[in-house]
Amino acid sequence: MDWVPHLAYAALWASFGLGHSLFAGRAMKARMAALGRWYRLTYNAMAAVHLAVVVAGGVWLLGDRPPFAPPWPLTAAQGVLALAGLLLLAWASRFYDMGRLAGLRQIRDPDAPESEPLRLDGPHRFLRHPFYAAGLMLFWGLAQSPLGLATALWGSLYFLIGSRVEERRLLALYGGAYADYRRRIPGFIPAPLLGRRPLPPA
Repeated sequence: MDWVPHLAYAALWASFGLGHSLFAGRAMKARMAALGRWYRLTYNAMAAVHLAVVVAGGVWLLGDRPPFAPPWPLTAAQGVLALAGLLLLAWASRFYDMGRLAGLRQIRDPDAPESEPLRLDGPHRFLRHPFYAAGLMLFWGLAQSPLGLATALWGSLYFLIGSRVEERRLLALYGGAYADYRRRIPGFIPAPLLGRRPLPPA
Protein backbone atom coordinates (compact mmCIF):
# COMPACT_ATOMS: atom_id res chain seq x y z
CA MET A 1 0.00 0.00 0.00
CA ASP A 2 1.20 3.49 -0.87
CA TRP A 3 0.84 5.39 2.41
CA VAL A 4 1.70 8.84 1.07
CA PRO A 5 -1.77 9.59 -0.39
CA HIS A 6 -3.43 8.29 2.78
CA LEU A 7 -1.23 10.43 5.01
CA ALA A 8 -1.85 13.45 2.79
CA TYR A 9 -5.61 12.88 3.02
CA ALA A 10 -5.33 12.51 6.80
CA ALA A 11 -3.46 15.83 6.88
CA LEU A 12 -6.31 17.47 4.95
CA TRP A 13 -8.83 16.24 7.52
CA ALA A 14 -6.54 17.40 10.33
CA SER A 15 -6.40 20.85 8.74
CA PHE A 16 -10.20 20.93 8.64
CA GLY A 17 -10.46 19.98 12.30
CA LEU A 18 -7.86 22.53 13.36
CA GLY A 19 -9.48 25.22 11.24
CA HIS A 20 -12.88 24.45 12.73
CA SER A 21 -11.48 24.68 16.25
CA LEU A 22 -9.63 27.90 15.45
CA PHE A 23 -12.65 29.70 14.03
CA ALA A 24 -14.94 28.42 16.79
CA GLY A 25 -12.56 29.68 19.51
CA ARG A 26 -13.18 32.79 21.56
CA ALA A 27 -10.23 34.73 20.14
CA MET A 28 -11.35 34.30 16.53
CA LYS A 29 -14.97 34.97 17.44
CA ALA A 30 -13.88 38.26 18.99
CA ARG A 31 -11.99 39.19 15.83
CA MET A 32 -14.94 38.30 13.63
CA ALA A 33 -17.45 40.11 15.83
CA ALA A 34 -17.31 43.02 13.39
CA LEU A 35 -19.27 40.84 10.96
CA GLY A 36 -22.23 41.09 13.30
CA ARG A 37 -25.28 39.28 11.98
CA TRP A 38 -23.18 37.83 9.14
CA TYR A 39 -20.76 35.99 11.44
CA ARG A 40 -22.49 32.60 11.50
CA LEU A 41 -23.17 32.50 7.77
CA THR A 42 -19.57 33.54 7.02
CA TYR A 43 -18.25 30.88 9.40
CA ASN A 44 -20.38 28.19 7.73
CA ALA A 45 -19.36 29.32 4.24
CA MET A 46 -15.67 29.14 5.13
CA ALA A 47 -16.15 25.69 6.66
CA ALA A 48 -18.01 24.50 3.55
CA VAL A 49 -15.22 25.72 1.26
CA HIS A 50 -12.59 24.06 3.45
CA LEU A 51 -14.54 20.79 3.48
CA ALA A 52 -14.89 20.95 -0.31
CA VAL A 53 -11.10 21.27 -0.55
CA VAL A 54 -10.71 18.21 1.70
CA VAL A 55 -13.13 16.15 -0.41
CA ALA A 56 -11.55 17.29 -3.69
CA GLY A 57 -8.13 16.43 -2.30
CA GLY A 58 -9.37 12.98 -1.33
CA VAL A 59 -10.73 12.36 -4.82
CA TRP A 60 -7.44 13.51 -6.36
CA LEU A 61 -5.33 11.41 -4.00
CA LEU A 62 -7.42 8.23 -3.76
CA GLY A 63 -10.23 8.47 -6.28
CA ASP A 64 -8.49 6.27 -8.86
CA ARG A 65 -8.41 3.24 -6.52
CA PRO A 66 -10.89 0.52 -7.54
CA PRO A 67 -13.82 -0.17 -5.21
CA PHE A 68 -13.83 -3.13 -2.86
CA ALA A 69 -15.63 -6.35 -3.77
CA PRO A 70 -17.11 -7.51 -0.45
CA PRO A 71 -19.69 -10.32 -0.19
CA TRP A 72 -23.20 -9.13 -0.96
CA PRO A 73 -24.49 -9.42 2.64
CA LEU A 74 -21.91 -6.84 3.73
CA THR A 75 -22.81 -4.55 0.83
CA ALA A 76 -26.49 -4.88 1.72
CA ALA A 77 -25.79 -4.16 5.39
CA GLN A 78 -23.85 -1.06 4.43
CA GLY A 79 -26.75 0.09 2.27
CA VAL A 80 -29.17 -0.34 5.16
CA LEU A 81 -26.78 1.55 7.44
CA ALA A 82 -26.48 4.46 5.00
CA LEU A 83 -30.26 4.61 4.54
CA ALA A 84 -30.77 4.59 8.31
CA GLY A 85 -28.27 7.44 8.57
CA LEU A 86 -30.22 9.48 6.01
CA LEU A 87 -33.48 8.86 7.86
CA LEU A 88 -31.94 9.85 11.19
CA LEU A 89 -30.51 12.99 9.61
CA ALA A 90 -33.92 13.94 8.21
CA TRP A 91 -35.64 13.21 11.54
CA ALA A 92 -33.13 15.19 13.58
CA SER A 93 -33.39 18.15 11.20
CA ARG A 94 -37.04 18.56 12.16
CA PHE A 95 -36.05 19.32 15.76
CA TYR A 96 -33.49 22.05 15.08
CA ASP A 97 -33.84 25.59 13.84
CA MET A 98 -31.91 24.96 10.62
CA GLY A 99 -32.05 28.65 9.72
CA ARG A 100 -30.23 29.45 12.94
CA LEU A 101 -27.64 26.73 12.34
CA ALA A 102 -27.01 28.02 8.83
CA GLY A 103 -26.79 31.63 9.97
CA LEU A 104 -29.78 32.86 7.96
CA ARG A 105 -32.02 33.61 10.91
CA GLN A 106 -29.38 35.89 12.46
CA ILE A 107 -29.40 37.99 9.28
CA ARG A 108 -33.18 38.39 9.41
CA ASP A 109 -33.30 38.87 13.19
CA PRO A 110 -30.00 40.17 14.66
CA ASP A 111 -31.47 40.05 18.19
CA ALA A 112 -32.26 36.32 18.01
CA PRO A 113 -30.43 34.33 20.72
CA GLU A 114 -27.33 32.50 19.52
CA SER A 115 -28.33 29.15 21.02
CA GLU A 116 -31.55 27.15 21.15
CA PRO A 117 -33.08 25.75 24.33
CA LEU A 118 -31.78 22.30 25.33
CA ARG A 119 -33.51 19.79 23.05
CA LEU A 120 -34.87 16.69 24.79
CA ASP A 121 -37.45 15.66 22.20
CA GLY A 122 -37.43 13.66 18.98
CA PRO A 123 -34.22 11.68 18.46
CA HIS A 124 -32.70 13.41 21.49
CA ARG A 125 -34.84 11.13 23.65
CA PHE A 126 -32.64 8.25 22.49
CA LEU A 127 -29.17 9.73 21.88
CA ARG A 128 -27.45 13.05 22.51
CA HIS A 129 -25.80 13.63 19.14
CA PRO A 130 -28.17 12.54 16.35
CA PHE A 131 -26.39 14.56 13.65
CA TYR A 132 -23.02 13.04 14.52
CA ALA A 133 -24.54 9.56 14.72
CA ALA A 134 -26.18 10.01 11.31
CA GLY A 135 -22.86 11.17 9.88
CA LEU A 136 -21.06 8.11 11.25
CA MET A 137 -23.70 5.82 9.76
CA LEU A 138 -23.35 7.49 6.38
CA PHE A 139 -19.55 7.38 6.49
CA TRP A 140 -19.40 3.66 7.17
CA GLY A 141 -22.37 2.79 5.00
CA LEU A 142 -20.59 4.37 2.03
CA ALA A 143 -17.11 3.00 2.82
CA GLN A 144 -16.96 0.80 -0.27
CA SER A 145 -13.63 1.94 -1.73
CA PRO A 146 -10.22 3.03 -0.41
CA LEU A 147 -11.42 6.65 -0.61
CA GLY A 148 -14.68 5.81 1.17
CA LEU A 149 -12.88 3.86 3.88
CA ALA A 150 -10.33 6.62 4.47
CA THR A 151 -13.13 9.19 4.59
CA ALA A 152 -15.01 7.07 7.12
CA LEU A 153 -11.91 6.70 9.28
CA TRP A 154 -10.83 10.35 9.34
CA GLY A 155 -14.36 11.73 9.33
CA SER A 156 -15.26 9.52 12.30
CA LEU A 157 -12.21 10.71 14.20
CA TYR A 158 -13.21 14.31 13.46
CA PHE A 159 -16.75 13.66 14.75
CA LEU A 160 -15.53 11.92 17.91
CA ILE A 161 -13.14 14.75 18.77
CA GLY A 162 -15.73 17.34 17.78
CA SER A 163 -18.31 15.75 20.06
CA ARG A 164 -15.93 16.10 23.01
CA VAL A 165 -15.57 19.81 22.29
CA GLU A 166 -19.33 20.11 21.84
CA GLU A 167 -19.94 18.39 25.18
CA ARG A 168 -17.87 21.02 26.99
CA ARG A 169 -19.77 23.80 25.25
CA LEU A 170 -23.14 22.27 26.12
CA LEU A 171 -22.17 21.77 29.75
CA ALA A 172 -21.11 25.41 29.98
CA LEU A 173 -24.32 26.54 28.27
CA TYR A 174 -26.93 24.37 30.00
CA GLY A 175 -25.16 23.40 33.24
CA GLY A 176 -26.76 20.79 35.47
CA ALA A 177 -29.62 20.10 33.08
CA TYR A 178 -27.19 18.86 30.45
CA ALA A 179 -25.07 16.99 33.00
CA ASP A 180 -28.17 15.03 34.08
CA TYR A 181 -29.13 14.40 30.46
CA ARG A 182 -25.62 13.12 29.70
CA ARG A 183 -25.82 10.66 32.60
CA ARG A 184 -29.08 9.23 31.31
CA ILE A 185 -28.72 9.18 27.53
CA PRO A 186 -25.81 7.84 25.40
CA GLY A 187 -24.02 9.97 22.86
CA PHE A 188 -24.16 7.96 19.61
CA ILE A 189 -25.91 4.63 20.23
CA PRO A 190 -29.68 4.70 20.90
CA ALA A 191 -30.43 4.09 24.57
CA PRO A 192 -32.57 0.94 24.06
CA LEU A 193 -29.69 -0.80 22.26
CA LEU A 194 -27.63 -0.35 25.44
CA GLY A 195 -30.42 -1.51 27.72
CA ARG A 196 -31.22 2.02 28.88
CA ARG A 197 -34.55 3.81 28.90
CA PRO A 198 -35.09 6.73 26.54
CA LEU A 199 -36.52 9.96 27.84
CA PRO A 200 -40.32 10.07 28.04
CA PRO A 201 -42.12 11.89 25.21
CA ALA A 202 -42.31 15.63 25.72
